[in-house]
Amino acid sequence: MFLEERQEIILQMLATDGKVKVRELSEKFKVTEDCIRKDLGSLEKQGRLKRTYGGAVRLRENSHMVEVSKHRHTDVEAKQRIAQAAVRLIHERDMVFLDISTSNLAIAELLVKSGRDITVATNMIDILVILARNPKIRVIFAGGKINKSRDGFWGGMTLDFISRLKPDVAFVGAVGVDVKENSVSTYDIDDGINKAAIIRHSKKAYVVAEARKLSTDGNYNYTTLDTLSGLITDSMPSKEIQEAADSYGVEIILP
Repeated sequence: MFLEERQEIILQMLATDGKVKVRELSEKFKVTEDCIRKDLGSLEKQGRLKRTYGGAVRLRENSHMVEVSKHRHTDVEAKQRIAQAAVRLIHERDMVFLDISTSNLAIAELLVKSGRDITVATNMIDILVILARNPKIRVIFAGGKINKSRDGFWGGMTLDFISRLKPDVAFVGAVGVDVKENSVSTYDIDDGINKAAIIRHSKKAYVVAEARKLSTDGNYNYTTLDTLSGLITDSMPSKEIQEAADSYGVEIILP
């Protein structure tokens, strides 16, 4: 096997499992441990992994997706699957909070087609527009200072409004979810403060995040997983992530 092929397989293993061990790789490829260490050193220099004692771990990506509305057409199928799982958690006469999130746009699209007797609060403009199509849904809009990407509102007025609500269930978006480090992150501090407040004031709160976000990070950790009722994602993560989530008492909810 060529060196390039071996290194590509190592990267594939990292993508699946999140980590690799020198001894196991040595046995798998029937080469010396020193040879594997050189492979890992070369891949680290290329910025493709991070070496650890006895092996390596997958690098967590920081994708810098700031303007939410521009990404409503990415990962469409994953968001639809997440929305289907989320809607099953909503009951008649519930007050639901949907914050600034493209996954929440998909939830709003399903809700507007349903005949449910519910109240929805949101601080995202596009969600307001979607829900306005169904007059049976009572909509409460959290205004304030419009954010820089003009997706919705945050700041003191928005936060004050959120603090006066007691939603039955809330769905909040995330840029990254690091289950092993017990953190959920976003990019903007104001957005994170809003999300944390929504979680704090809701009877149940769920983070909605495509599976790829389990390996990405934002710049601001706004909550820990153990504050949540669950994590809704589109496909089952690795066994290691499942075990970490279970240790925090967090249910992973799938479509």
